Amino acid sequence: MAYDQGLAERIRQRLSADQEVTEKRMFGGIAFLHRGNMAVGVSGDDLMVRVGPDNTDAALARPGTRVFDMTGRPMRGWILVEGTALTEDDVLDEWIDKGRTFASSLPPK
Repeated sequence: MAYDQGLAERIRQRLSADQEVTEKRMFGGIAFLHRGNMAVGVSGDDLMVRVGPDNTDAALARPGTRVFDMTGRPMRGWILVEGTALTEDDVLDEWIDKGRTFASSLPPK
């Protein structure tokens, strides 16, 4: 599956100063990992965000979001944000921050 290269580049620009962030091809797209834990990624035209189980319901109440479900089973603590909901930079920045905050709460891998 191809992924939105433009969205990936926007994320890359925002995370480039963080030495603890790496990129890895995953889920047919690209993932951005903080200390080895996935924070955000791009799959198709959507942004994958790891918000954590405690923040999932609040995240899903936001416009353009849905449960991240790759195999018919929802992935607990993960959501997808439609690319069309990310046209404003501040919205993208907020989702990236949510993903990076949760990933940074986990032990490094």
